[in-house]
Amino acid sequence: MEQKFTVAGTAAQHGVTKVRFANDLVSRIKILVKNNCENINLIELPEPMTKLEALKHLESLNWGDKDFDAGYAITEKLYEKNKEAKRGEYKKPISIAEIRSRKVDTSITPTAILEQTGFVELDTSELDVN
Repeated sequence: MEQKFTVAGTAAQHGVTKVRFANDLVSRIKILVKNNCENINLIELPEPMTKLEALKHLESLNWGDKDFDAGYAITEKLYEKNKEAKRGEYKKPISIAEIRSRKVDTSITPTAILEQTGFVELDTSELDVN
């Protein structure tokens, strides 16, 4: 089960804006200030959310309209998390027996393909069609 957070937002450190997550707004701000972060913009989420859910929520608030760097950081992190989420999706395993049992269409031959693509003039006598 993924960890859920109640606070999310952005903060810049050494000129790089990153998305930040936490469960306590005050302590997170103290840590960010202590680490010389600037442009700290955190909000309390309406309910505990995973990072992916929180990023979607932040994006829905149109943060890019207020601060381009923050909007870019959110979009970039959202892309990364979506990619991770899709990687973990369940895919039905396919067995070799299932593949071998599939019906084979024997009406498709190399000669038929050449005829359909307009290469009828080609001499197919030298082709190994079996």
